[in-house]
Amino acid sequence: MIYNPNERVRPVNIEDEMRESYINYAMSVIMARALPDVRDGLKPVQRRIIYVMHDLGLGPGRAFRKCAKIVGDALGKLHPHGDSSVYDALVRMAQDFSLRYPLVDGQGNFGSVDGDPAAAYRYTEARMTRVTEAVLTDIDKETVDFIPNFDGTEQEPTVLPSAVPNLLVNGSSGIAVGMSTNIPPHNLGETIDATIAMINNPAITVEELMKYLPGPDFPTGAYICGRRGLHKAYSTGRGHLIIRAAATIETAKGLKASIVVNQIPYQVNKARLIEEIAGLVQKKKIEGISDIRDESDKDGLRVVIDLKRGENAEVVLNQLYKHTRMQVTFGIILLAIDSGRPVYMTLPQLLGCFIDHRREVIIRRTRFLLDKAEKRAHILEGLRVAIRNIDEVIQIIRKAKDPDVARVRLMKRFNFTEIQAKAILEMRLQRLTNLEREKLDSEYNQLLKDIDEYRQILDSPARVMKMMTEELLEIKRRFGDPRRTVIVDAVDDLEVEDLIAEENMVITISHTGYIKRIATSTYRQQRRGGRGVTAMSTKETDFVEQLFVASTHHYILFFSNFGKAYWLKVYEIPQGGRAARGKAIVNLLQLEQGEKIEAFVPVVEFDDKHFLVMVSAKGVIKKTNLSAFSNPRRNGIIALSLDKGDELLEVAMSDGDSEVVIATKEGKAIRFHERDVRVMGRNARGVRAMTLKDSDRVIGMELCREDVTLLTVSENGFGKRTALSEYRKIRRGGQGVINIQMSERNGRSVGILTVYDEDELMIITEKGIAIRQPVADIRTISRNTQGVRLIRLDPNDRVMAVAKVREEDTEEDTEASPEDS
Repeated sequence: MIYNPNERVRPVNIEDEMRESYINYAMSVIMARALPDVRDGLKPVQRRIIYVMHDLGLGPGRAFRKCAKIVGDALGKLHPHGDSSVYDALVRMAQDFSLRYPLVDGQGNFGSVDGDPAAAYRYTEARMTRVTEAVLTDIDKETVDFIPNFDGTEQEPTVLPSAVPNLLVNGSSGIAVGMSTNIPPHNLGETIDATIAMINNPAITVEELMKYLPGPDFPTGAYICGRRGLHKAYSTGRGHLIIRAAATIETAKGLKASIVVNQIPYQVNKARLIEEIAGLVQKKKIEGISDIRDESDKDGLRVVIDLKRGENAEVVLNQLYKHTRMQVTFGIILLAIDSGRPVYMTLPQLLGCFIDHRREVIIRRTRFLLDKAEKRAHILEGLRVAIRNIDEVIQIIRKAKDPDVARVRLMKRFNFTEIQAKAILEMRLQRLTNLEREKLDSEYNQLLKDIDEYRQILDSPARVMKMMTEELLEIKRRFGDPRRTVIVDAVDDLEVEDLIAEENMVITISHTGYIKRIATSTYRQQRRGGRGVTAMSTKETDFVEQLFVASTHHYILFFSNFGKAYWLKVYEIPQGGRAARGKAIVNLLQLEQGEKIEAFVPVVEFDDKHFLVMVSAKGVIKKTNLSAFSNPRRNGIIALSLDKGDELLEVAMSDGDSEVVIATKEGKAIRFHERDVRVMGRNARGVRAMTLKDSDRVIGMELCREDVTLLTVSENGFGKRTALSEYRKIRRGGQGVINIQMSERNGRSVGILTVYDEDELMIITEKGIAIRQPVADIRTISRNTQGVRLIRLDPNDRVMAVAKVREEDTEEDTEASPEDS
């Protein structure tokens, strides 16, 4: 390096220079580019675009202008950065899926929710919206400060007057150096209500404000799940919330369901979301989807996800929420520029800053109007004096050598000020007519009233706040609209059944372990002795073994022959057509080899007021609190400890004060009170309920109710109803009494039920034939009889199960089969 004595070389520590330069750069990015001002909710580039459009006269009622003109003027006059930053900001302010209340009315391609970019600014046109007019209102009345632009040739506002609480209404997002902001949009009407509430009560709490402003309102709608994150964000300036897509389930013919998505989370790209779902289907991470279609049009968003036949739409929907951007987390950061520095703010602070800004705007506007009115009144005072002395005024003017002399003489003669004298010299002759003189007097009197009004406003802070409230209410009236985003309970509190209509389902299980559910309305009602309809399609070696009816909102406890209990919800059981085979139960429950489900109990709530009464094939009975089964493991829990060779057969839920009827295959039955069975722990063995012969086994257990009859069905399709009074009550452990006569015609007993006249039955056979018929068609007869025919069987078929169905609206078969007794 050659030393030059004329140069001034100053040694600088590189660390200090880097630190100072970086801080200057960081503050420039924070203050001049990335963060919004808390008062008008705008970043500098947005504010400059709006002011340029105002300067160009691009109001909502005016013609559109090329965006190239707007961008060019913004760059040349106010914004010393690249054209892409200006145009990108302009485009975002025009997108109705980005801003809750767009500030730019765009004409042309301004992008889409699919992530399509906007057309180049030489192709698009724009103008302001009516909301933007409210943001600019009174800017020409000295309501805000102006500063020189980057080269000192223009003036630009430091902030806009904004009668709209724009920061909360449209939100903002930006990444600065070492900090970022992410303020969600809100509903204008709710935001104004909260602002007015704070005007009326400056000490209002976050909880009270949230009664008016419950949470964000995104332009794309969807659901906000939970309020805890909102409260934290509004209280501390930071928080997060979960947004879920709004989806409905549509069922077409053939029980094929479709998930229809009508609203997606804020800032989620629809096209990428569809690609994401398709990718998960290909990877088999989400199963059950057959097709995805985007049917969105000018009327709104609509993405249709078709499911395979028999798939549970609610389960698939929850998988989509879990694995795709149909559910996202939105991080709230309430960071904005306040008094020239970035500040993390609470909701009351944000509203308070806006209120302070509007108070200053109203006061400055009132001062401007007062000053203008006083100046005008001062001129009018001179004009009124001149008109009253018009002849003398004219003489003075005629005799004067020039206007300056006339002005001085008028000032001296009538004690006018220079402004008044100048106005008199510029007065047109038409002012001398009576009508014009009356107008001057009327204008002057009105100005005096206005001046008094302006002074009262400036002297009364309450009047200022009242004006602010009235102006906010007018903004709400003009631009307020219904909320789009629905706020629901937290995701952890949401259950899938909240999305499922409650209805009764027939649950069938075949001998080889296939399960399905189908609505009870699928089966038409028939008279006693009818041929029935197919309830389940089975293989030649399979047959339907179990049938059960439960609501979709119920839990179901499954009890196996091994004495184990499994926990499942009805809606989790696959739904199929009437003749569908169903799905293997081993895919839903983790059963052991040789284990079969023998009993089902629908449960609404696990409590200590109810009990489960269980009976085994060898006549062992046990009673346990229902609450003991509230948390079974996936691989099952012990419900009844069994002796070797025994198996669990029946389980019923009781209130602890019922009578029990147990029947056997060889036509015996016993009746006793359940108080004879003490409450035992879940792992207990139980006690003897009935003494059986070696060749006999229990076929069923029922809890007695008032005015019911006991229905018994045999394997050859015969059955009967008998009053419970014919079964005398004894102590448990006895051999019982005859329930139905055994004969070659009847065969062995297969099941019992306690029924009312208004009940309906579902009888099902080994070959999958089902018949539904009213109980009233089966007459009540004595205990020691054979019964009547209930179903006509094909050769080599036999009855395997019977269950009750209750439904009022049924299709009745008018062709009743003759009774065969």
